[in-house]
Amino acid sequence: MTLALAILLLQAAMAATPPHAGMPFAVGERLEYQGRHTIFRPGTAVLSVEAIESWQGVPHWKFSFTSSVSFLGFKSRTELVSWTGVDDFMSRRFTKTMEENGRRKFEDFRIHPDSGFFRRGDDTVTKRTAERPLDDVAFFYWIRTIPLQVGETYRFSNYYRDERNPVTVRVIKRETMEMPDGTKVPCLVLHPIVDEPNGMFSARSDARLWLTDDSRRIPVQIQSTYNFGTVKLVLQKVTPGNAAS
Repeated sequence: MTLALAILLLQAAMAATPPHAGMPFAVGERLEYQGRHTIFRPGTAVLSVEAIESWQGVPHWKFSFTSSVSFLGFKSRTELVSWTGVDDFMSRRFTKTMEENGRRKFEDFRIHPDSGFFRRGDDTVTKRTAERPLDDVAFFYWIRTIPLQVGETYRFSNYYRDERNPVTVRVIKRETMEMPDGTKVPCLVLHPIVDEPNGMFSARSDARLWLTDDSRRIPVQIQSTYNFGTVKLVLQKVTPGNAAS
């Protein structure tokens, strides 16, 4: 085999294996949830791997988390969108769109890991970010990629709002859960804490996150406690991603 042919074969092999190969998710994956409360069903939520897009000339995962709530005359819809690097899994843009009873609020956070800061929109004020920052949505996908052991407590300093670090994840136990297709699978039960006062994983919410204990690491259920009671987001439908994307 000539050197030129070997180089061509190596290049072909590299092209056939995308940098995100081996991830437990792929473009097109869509996870749909139904909200449950002891009295009512407060809404729905969707976690989605929308695309791989170029951001600042570099390929990034585009993740989204959309939730809709409607009860007692109150209606709200929140969409969180994340652009997180394919090669380094660091967040560089994070947007929040919130609509409540006809009022709309939009926030656009630009995160600069190399410079160590983030800013909101056109603000001139900057705030310190983590060395390898992750936003709220990217966290759902990143936690699916790391090894976790029952009985262990992990502390990470990678939340993009550096003053809110560390993020704590305690792996409480294994528990059998039912998937939307009726199959029963073992899941890891996590207790995540992110120091955001009103966040889904705040210390006050006493949150739980169930991940399938297999190669997929699918979030099967998310539970948080609020002042009006405990809300569970229960997985209702799984649309797999395209592994070749």
